[in-house]
Amino acid sequence: MTELTHNSKPWLKNYPEGVPENVDISGHSSLVALFEDSFKRFAQRTAYLYMGRALTYAQLDAQSRNFANYLQTLGLAPGARVAIMLPNVLQFPIAMIGALRAGYVVVNTNPLYTARELEHQLNDSGADVLIVLENFAHIFQSLLGKTHVKHVVVTSLGEHIRLKGKLVDFVVRHIKKLVPQWDIPGHISFSKALAVGRLQQTQAVTLTHDSIAFLQYTGGTTGVSKGAVLLHRNILANLEQVDLWLEPALRRHQIEQLVFLCALPLYHIFALTSCAMVGLREGGLNILVPNPKDIKGFIKLLGQHPEIHIFPGVNTLFNALMHHPDFAKVKLPNLLVTIGGGMAVQKQVADRWQEITGTPIVEGYGLSETSPVACVNTTLIERYTGTIGLPVPGTEVQILNDDGQEVELGSPGEIAIRGPQVMAGYWNKPKETEIVMTPAGFFKTGDIGFMDQGGYVKIIDRKKDMIVVSGFKVFPNELEELIARLPGVLECAAIGVPDEHTGEAVKLFVVKQDAALTEEQIKIYCKEQLTNYKRPKQIVFRAELPKSNVGKILRRELRDLV
Repeated sequence: MTELTHNSKPWLKNYPEGVPENVDISGHSSLVALFEDSFKRFAQRTAYLYMGRALTYAQLDAQSRNFANYLQTLGLAPGARVAIMLPNVLQFPIAMIGALRAGYVVVNTNPLYTARELEHQLNDSGADVLIVLENFAHIFQSLLGKTHVKHVVVTSLGEHIRLKGKLVDFVVRHIKKLVPQWDIPGHISFSKALAVGRLQQTQAVTLTHDSIAFLQYTGGTTGVSKGAVLLHRNILANLEQVDLWLEPALRRHQIEQLVFLCALPLYHIFALTSCAMVGLREGGLNILVPNPKDIKGFIKLLGQHPEIHIFPGVNTLFNALMHHPDFAKVKLPNLLVTIGGGMAVQKQVADRWQEITGTPIVEGYGLSETSPVACVNTTLIERYTGTIGLPVPGTEVQILNDDGQEVELGSPGEIAIRGPQVMAGYWNKPKETEIVMTPAGFFKTGDIGFMDQGGYVKIIDRKKDMIVVSGFKVFPNELEELIARLPGVLECAAIGVPDEHTGEAVKLFVVKQDAALTEEQIKIYCKEQLTNYKRPKQIVFRAELPKSNVGKILRRELRDLV
């Protein structure tokens, strides 16, 4: 075997001209310092656009400061956790920046969580504050008295878009009936929180590179959701890495302000960094897409914004857009970079996207634990490469065998990553942290891949039985443990199967204990207990499941059967 060390770095020889090997984050002491620098430099620019409402950098500065002031009136301890359970609305960046400015930790929370999932995350993080959209307030109401949350801020889809917002809220509440009845004693509206903060004096806080910025929750191999501890320096480093990677493409064009299309949810690490954070750093404009599943409405929005430069997305989103007849009418003459991440980009999707838009999909790779960008193709590629690209500046990638030893180039193994963007560990889980970190400080991703002679990395499989549905990770152990609790189920196993709409879907195999158990009963139970993307799309009853000689269910054999 060829002797390799982490100093080999074959990827460096393929870096674009001018891209350095390492990153320097000494320019800002924290994310807040970076934000405040942008607020001064780009005060008159528009930072966000949502349903026709523009929010300038100056307004974002003032309103996030007001929200920070409100939070500081609550008497929270330094480093308190603030959970944000919002879709892509203007309140998200205001609350997120406000929480960080107040010296607190942001806990990004999926608005589609069931009560069970939300209860676990709120209790695991120890969140004291929850900012939630009214559409989902009834979920938290069912948890009253079961979490640490003491303060609740409730907002609506239209609350922050003035007169038009009243119409939006009327339609959502009374026509579409998307807001179930709820009652949370002592809650406060978002606008009221801002009003309270406007009357307060800001209390200075000291933040450093080593202060915690986010608890970014991700699935675990046991099915237990874990909070990746992302420090201010982790995010600052990833922003610098992304900036250096974008620079060669931007160098070719004279662009006054970068325009980002933010269709991915901001609570997901991909959009949080690639849209919200990079946008703020660059003084860019983020166009918020409130509901990307409404493909017709999404395409209409695209038609209204030919100025879009950067479009981060996932394979399923690109595919859905191109399969809609209206997409052929869309013109994106200023599109510089289409970024594919979150899940594997399929060649046929990438090729068709380039044929229609004239821009290749630049595929990258990252995880919540890496803030997220670890590898990405250069922005100068002329066509889809089929790889996840090169390690970004300051990042080292090793391919390890089962003994934790580095394998030779071209050989498969587990992808391991070391760099300034790698998390500090899992929140309050030292044993789980120890399992995924090597003694040399590499994070073991659980993904199987190889690196070629040029330093390009290719993912070929997953070490664990993880399922990726529309870019979201689903772990079979969580599903199996939950569904096995349903009366009438003897045992079950979940695997991922190909799906043309979501990349993969969950297929569930069940052995009945009660012959009267039906598929409909399982579906109803899953709807009550699981977020939509985790629910089985296919359910098959079997007399028995394949097992090893020690009784372990063999999911691999089930996949072979499929």
